[in-house]
Amino acid sequence: MILFPAIDLKDGACVRLLRGDMAQATVFNQSPANQAQRFAAAGCTWLHVVDLDGAFAGKSVNAEAVAAILAAVRTPVQLGGGIRDEAGIEAWLVAGVARVILGTAALNRPDFVRSVCRRWPGQIVVGIDARGGYVAVEGWAKTSTVKALDLALKFEDAGAAAIVYTDIGRDGAMGGPNVEATVDLAFALTTPVIASGGVASLADLKALKEHEAAGIVGVICGRALYDGRIELAEAVRLLHN
Repeated sequence: MILFPAIDLKDGACVRLLRGDMAQATVFNQSPANQAQRFAAAGCTWLHVVDLDGAFAGKSVNAEAVAAILAAVRTPVQLGGGIRDEAGIEAWLVAGVARVILGTAALNRPDFVRSVCRRWPGQIVVGIDARGGYVAVEGWAKTSTVKALDLALKFEDAGAAAIVYTDIGRDGAMGGPNVEATVDLAFALTTPVIASGGVASLADLKALKEHEAAGIVGVICGRALYDGRIELAEAVRLLHN
């Protein structure tokens, strides 16, 4: 199982939000590139980068910060936030991003997402963010009437690299991940699932690791790494073994 340290970008800085609320942003590092280097030095094998401003704007806003991260580390990066068309996907893949995450587009334009999954097999990740089991989009500002599982099933045969499943109510709240919902989703899919939201301790990582066979291939961790609740190198070893 892969641990994905999260680097969320707002106004060029590395921040963490509480339950997706842009008004409740804590700045942890003014240099995202420096943060990426710290994570890489601790042994992470992937980085999860999100352009929060871009998610609201519908276009890349923190491109300079992302480019700095790509220049600073060789660790593969999966990037989401504001990427809504083929030109944007191609530009970032050419720039060195390993995988692009599509969230809002997955809900609003599923046929488009299926087509780019076929064009770039293994390089498109579908981001499904759920509030109370229903998909939220546009930086989590809007909640739809579509259930997370129903949306995920639309991409079963599309060739997506993974589904990132985020429980918004748990994100940044340090209350533990929604293991049951994540396991239920993973069991229902053949597409690999990456868990996100609420991880606060090694015990939380162990709880997810126990269900690896269900199809959970990774877990995204943010605030707990920044405030020291989880030591990254130890977490990487735990999930790897």
